[in-house]
Amino acid sequence: MIRDLSDTTTTDVSKTLIRLRNNVGAMALGRVLTLVTVIDDTDASEAIEIANQASRQHPCRIIVVIAGDRRGRKRLDAQIRLGGDAGASEVVVLRLYGPLANHGPSVVVPLLLPDSPIVAWWPGEAPSDVAEDPIGRMAKRRITDAAQHRNPRKVLKKRAETYRPGDTDVSWTRLTRWRGLLAATLDQPPFEPVTGGVVAGAPDSPSTDLLAAWLTIRLRVPIRRVSTARGSGISAVRLERRSGPIDLVRPGDKVATLCQPGQPDRRIALPRRDEAECLADELRRLDQDDTYAEALLDGLSQLTPVRLTAEEAARTGAGPDIAAAKRLAARLLHSADAEDASAMVTAPPANSEQTP
Repeated sequence: MIRDLSDTTTTDVSKTLIRLRNNVGAMALGRVLTLVTVIDDTDASEAIEIANQASRQHPCRIIVVIAGDRRGRKRLDAQIRLGGDAGASEVVVLRLYGPLANHGPSVVVPLLLPDSPIVAWWPGEAPSDVAEDPIGRMAKRRITDAAQHRNPRKVLKKRAETYRPGDTDVSWTRLTRWRGLLAATLDQPPFEPVTGGVVAGAPDSPSTDLLAAWLTIRLRVPIRRVSTARGSGISAVRLERRSGPIDLVRPGDKVATLCQPGQPDRRIALPRRDEAECLADELRRLDQDDTYAEALLDGLSQLTPVRLTAEEAARTGAGPDIAAAKRLAARLLHSADAEDASAMVTAPPANSEQTP
């Protein structure tokens, strides 16, 4: 059910929400939090769909704040979504016009669920200091996405400068499977220390920077960051040990190869995580993420700057060969002799306290 309210007030929105809920029947599941989403009008539909999918794991009230044209008279247009149009949540979309566009918090407060946590989410570009943003100050958790900015590396540095407990970024959540797989690999013999490493990824991939930063902190060794084509995300990780390197390479978007001395080469299901899955993960915990804070605050500043592409690193033997990994994945897939080695393995989830 969708109900539009034009030129309305928060009082009318609240009364209509209660009336509609009584008409369609109360939700069987209690709502556990309020998710305040701040987004531009052009991206609102996609953000609402992502939040709806995430709400199936975490029933909540979703309040979407859209600042419209600041010129003209003050006006509030609202839309209420319930039932099949709202996932396992109830959605209130607020479009603010005129002077009201600068007073989002005052419009949001009357619609917050009582006695429940508040999470703020910026699916697009976020304020430079989210903890000091008026809506960010209300929230227990503040979720951003550095990948949505023009200069992700610059944004990560700004996030480090303005970090407050409760801040997090979807770029970090996208690493969960990579972190889990690397930790699980190093938890098997031979139990040799890692002496160095390389992380290859796109220059516009903040997740690549955070993965290299996390490995630097956890392994206490220099990790170099090399570049692949823009838009390719994370492509490869090499960890050096005395017996030989561990190479985890994802030449595409779904399948990676894992190569290490003394073990058969393997194909591993390592797909890119979608936004709804990442948001649901972030809503699962409402305390601060100490592991993310370490990577952001301490790890980024320790990264070894290397102006190399992944291809150049592969030619010198400093990094894994992504093209060769792609050929290996195809060979494992089609080779009957490698049936056991080519069995697909799904990357395990990462425990944030795990140390590789």
